[in-house]
Amino acid sequence: MRKFEKISYEEFCKNVDGSFYANVKIPQRSTKKSAGYDFYLPYDINIPSHSKVLVYSGIKALMENDEFLMIVIRSSLGIKKNLKLSNQIGIIDSDYYNNQDNEGHIIIALDNMSDEFVTLKQGERVAQGIFLKYLTVDDDKTINENRLGGIGSTNK
Repeated sequence: MRKFEKISYEEFCKNVDGSFYANVKIPQRSTKKSAGYDFYLPYDINIPSHSKVLVYSGIKALMENDEFLMIVIRSSLGIKKNLKLSNQIGIIDSDYYNNQDNEGHIIIALDNMSDEFVTLKQGERVAQGIFLKYLTVDDDKTINENRLGGIGSTNK
């Protein structure tokens, strides 16, 4: 099974004013042949020139164990507004879902590479999520560790 869900109101309020929770919209595809699910802004954001903001989407993703969700910038924002993802491409592992730190809250870091101040409005589409399967090598070592935390928790 794979699907998107809203994180809990309590988790959302850790980072964002709770009045925006009703604006959290489940990602959707725009056309029948779209590969990506559009992520929508639940609130307005302002990004000063040459700076970064974190977008708290209010969304988590459930997927099969051998899948991941790739997050990429919408091409129109890269081309027209010179925005990029801070990490270039976001990879959401299947075990990120419902982790103990943040419920699997998908957070999108945007960099404004332009000399202009950029404003994005609530409801605007900012990124796309694409579900993909992955393979492992035949002689992969046995891993018994489970994810315990959120972003960066698999660092050793």
